[in-house]
Parts: sequence; C-alpha cells; structure tokens
Amino acid sequence: MARTVSHGGAGAGETGDAARATTGGGLPAASRTALRGPAVRRLLALRASGALTAGHVRVAADALGVSERTVWRWLAAAGRDEAAAVEPGARAQSGERFTITPEVRGLLALWKGNVAAVHRELTARAARQSPPGCVPSLTTLHRALQRDLDPGERAGLAGGERAARKHDVFLSRPRGWRNQVWETDHVQAPLLVDVEGTARRPWITWFTDCATNAITGLAVSPGYPSRESVLAALRSAVLREDPYGPFGGRPEKVRMDRGKDFLSAMVMTALDLLDVGVEDLPAYTPHLKGTVEGLNRAVESMFLAALPGYARQPRPGKRPSRPRDEILLGFEEFTARLLEWVQWWNTSHRPAPLGGKTPLEAWQADPTPLRDVPATDVWTFTLEDAGTRTLTTRGIRFRTRDYVAAWMTGKTGIRVQVRYMPHHDHRIEIFDPVTGRYLGPADLADQATEEQVSAVRRVRAARTRRLRKDLEASQRERYAAATEPGPPRRLGTLSAAEASRQLAQATESDLSQLALPDLIPPAAPPLDWRTPPSLATRAAPGLPAATTTDPDPAPDGPPAHPPHRTGDAP
Repeated sequence: MARTVSHGGAGAGETGDAARATTGGGLPAASRTALRGPAVRRLLALRASGALTAGHVRVAADALGVSERTVWRWLAAAGRDEAAAVEPGARAQSGERFTITPEVRGLLALWKGNVAAVHRELTARAARQSPPGCVPSLTTLHRALQRDLDPGERAGLAGGERAARKHDVFLSRPRGWRNQVWETDHVQAPLLVDVEGTARRPWITWFTDCATNAITGLAVSPGYPSRESVLAALRSAVLREDPYGPFGGRPEKVRMDRGKDFLSAMVMTALDLLDVGVEDLPAYTPHLKGTVEGLNRAVESMFLAALPGYARQPRPGKRPSRPRDEILLGFEEFTARLLEWVQWWNTSHRPAPLGGKTPLEAWQADPTPLRDVPATDVWTFTLEDAGTRTLTTRGIRFRTRDYVAAWMTGKTGIRVQVRYMPHHDHRIEIFDPVTGRYLGPADLADQATEEQVSAVRRVRAARTRRLRKDLEASQRERYAAATEPGPPRRLGTLSAAEASRQLAQATESDLSQLALPDLIPPAAPPLDWRTPPSLATRAAPGLPAATTTDPDPAPDGPPAHPPHRTGDAP
C-alpha cells in the first residue's frame, strides 16, 4: 500500500523523538539506527537532483522514529562533512574518551577478567605516579570493555583460549559416505572401576565413522593407554566379523590428534599397510574432529553418569565426592556394560544429524562398497616386526627369553620372522620370512607360576615403598586393552628363572634377613666374673677369656683368691 504523504507545514502533527521512537514504522530500535545512513544518503541524492521536498523528509523521520527537525539537521551536517552521512546522529568522538589499552588488556589477562581487580590495580599505579594520574571510574571501565572488546575477547582474557573458542563460528563438514573418514581418540572415563582391588579410571580408545556416527571399534584399558590400545581398537574397527560387524572395513582416511600413541611408528606402519590415509590435526583443535569429541561428551552424560563410582566433576580445588559405601564395578562388568551401550548407540540411538535414522540404518542405506580385510592380514599388519631368528632346539630366542610351540617339532634350523604385540611378552607370532606365511604362535617357555609372580610383585612393592615411588610405579603398570568383556590382564610376563633371580636378589639385599646374631657366639667371660649358668652355657668354650687387671698375678697355678661362682659348692 502506498503511503499517503501530507504536505502540511513542518510543525503540523510533529511529535517529539520519544513519541516517534515508540512507533517508528514498527521497526526495532537497532534497525532504525542502521537505516539512518542509507536514508540520509538517499535524501542527499534527492537534494542534489533538485527533487527533495518536505514530504520526503517527513516520511524518513516517521520511518526512523525521529523528528523532521532532526533529519534536517543531519542533512545540514552531511552537507558540511560527507563523513557525517555514514552514521548520522552518532555522538562526536572525543579525544578524552577512555579506551582499552594494551596495559588494560594485560591486566585483564592477569586478573582473569576481574574488572574490579583491574580497576584497583589501575588506581594503585596512578597513585604511585608523580603527579597522580587520572583513573576512569569502574562504570567507565565496564562501558569501555563492552564497547572495545567483543564477547570472545572478554571470555578469552578471563578463561583462556578454550573459553574464547565457545564464541567462534564453526563450519560443518559434508556428511560424505561410509568409511570415507574415521576419527579416533583416547578418553579417560570419569568413573572409578575396581581393578584388582584398586580404584582406577579406565581409558577408552575408539574409532567412529563420520558419515554414519557409528562406533566401528573400541578398546578399554585399565591403565594409561599405549599404542597397543590403538592397535587393538583398530583391529576391532576393521574386522566385520562377530562380535564387531556389520560396521568396519578399511576406511579411506583417519583423523587423529598429535598423540604419541597414534603417531607411533608401529601404528603408522599398520595404517600404511592397510592403505589408510592419516590426517594429523594441529594441536589444541578438537573442533576439527568434532564427531569423536561429541562422542566423548555423549558417553559421560548418556551412560557413565548413571553408573556407580561416577567421579562427579568437582569445583576447582575440591576432591570428587562419592559415597563411602559405594560398591564399584569390576573391570569385566564395566567393559560388558560399555559394549552394551555401544550396541544401543549403533542400533537404537537416532542422532540429530542423521535425520531420524540410527547409525545402523544410515550404514545399510549407504551403497558405498566396503573394503574388507581378512582377519589373518589384520593381525599381521597390527604386529610389530622384531626381525628374523633361527629356530633352535630350545625354541626361538627373543629378548633373552625362549619361546616354544608344538608346531616347531622337526623344524629346527629354519629362519623365521618374529612379530609381537607391544607389552604382550607372554606370546609372539611367527611368520615365514620369505613368503610371509603365518606359521603359528609361540609361548614363553618355563613361564613362572602365579605364586612366583605374586612373590615377585610383593618384593617389588616393598622396594617401591622404600624408594617412595608408589604413585609413579602404579602409573607405569600396564594392562592389556580389551575389546570383549573379561577380567583385567596385567602385562609383563615373567619366566620361572627370572622370578627366582629377582627373589634371590631381593633376599640378598634385605639386611634384616642377612643378620645372623647366633653365628659367632660370644667369648667366655673371665673367671673372676659372677656369670649366671644360663649365660655361661651360651659362650664359646674354645675362645680365650678376657684378661683381668690383677696388679700381681701369680706366675703359675690358680689365682690367690679363687672367685666364688654362682652355683658352686660352698
């Protein structure tokens, strides 16, 4: 509908700025302010062409929520200075206005965004100057911060880069197709689990498909994860056999951060042999692998928070609180429950990015062909190469240990290739060095019994306590990563000879066991001593007695005054 323009006088129906701000053509105040510049420039163009009328000014004033006199004043100011047409009505910038300086930014970072503390610091510094400097008021300082710093800068000065990143704008990648890109990461579960009588927080290593949000594979470690955890999770992710299927196959690329476990030579070699590309992301950029980071957050709020032993996030400086009588889950039970949750996530959960589909439905609806890998090849690719050895009558010598197997009978003298899983020193895998054919496993010969291993561990624990390194020693303990429910398994197998040798060394170094108080009995007391019969019998009879201090001893025969012994006849 066309607006009806009245050509009455400038004072007819004119209202104040406050009344017009209430109507203002129905536009928000921010929009009216933003339209001032275009409206004034349009009126200037009309005046330059000689077509400007009072009706044009009235319509502009009505739309902007100001009086016509204000619009005429803006036109006059723009006629004198073209810069005034950029932001009409803006307050003139005074050179005396307080602005945020690098000094104030440094104080904000020092005091973690505490504006009151920054104001006190500025006041103290100004008082030490001669003459005293000028300090803005606290209200002026707050106003300058709101005007000169955006929300991301204020949050970053208060909480660091991670807090500033919450105010950034992030792009989303295209969904792609299944097995195009996987993402992998370690996450320590905020949950205490009973591991052989000790409360520990397990670690989860998993791979997730970016196109379908499916968890393709995972491994759980009672202790700190290593490259063995990455390889175990990679095997479970690539294999599509039970219990890992139907997700899996060879991905085209894997995104990972700069963790030393993921970038180890063994993991890189396994991915190269599987023909999988690696995208090494920069440090401190979790948003570049948002799929697995979202999974890390989801597993806590959707699963771990409801389990016993959940280590609730405490306030800074406070220890996590939990009931004293709370019974923790065992490692085996925790692994079983985690796998059940992963099964629910893959088959029943419907993430928002999938448009109402489950990861399984999205996976099955994708026609992209899968690149499967035989299980034997997966085991070959994910083992570390130890070179070639000669099979002797004692088996295979590896790291000063002998490994034997039943299939070695009648094959002494041949050259074999040894491959092994890191920290799994109880077994090695043997291959033909020429054809690469898998020959079979070999187990540690003369493996120590459970009693010997327990005794060695007790001796090690006593030595560790003496050296005051209990905490450091517990962090160095390694456990095998699990892909299926099972009890926690320690890594670091001992042979019987090694167990006996360590026990013998510990016995020789224990001074309390080396002390032999009755090995050399004391010498016989002098004859003039009144010695009880119970002590006299424990003296060595053949040793010479201590000499007395008689000033004139007799040269021969008994002493002049025979001593009276307890128990002798009167």
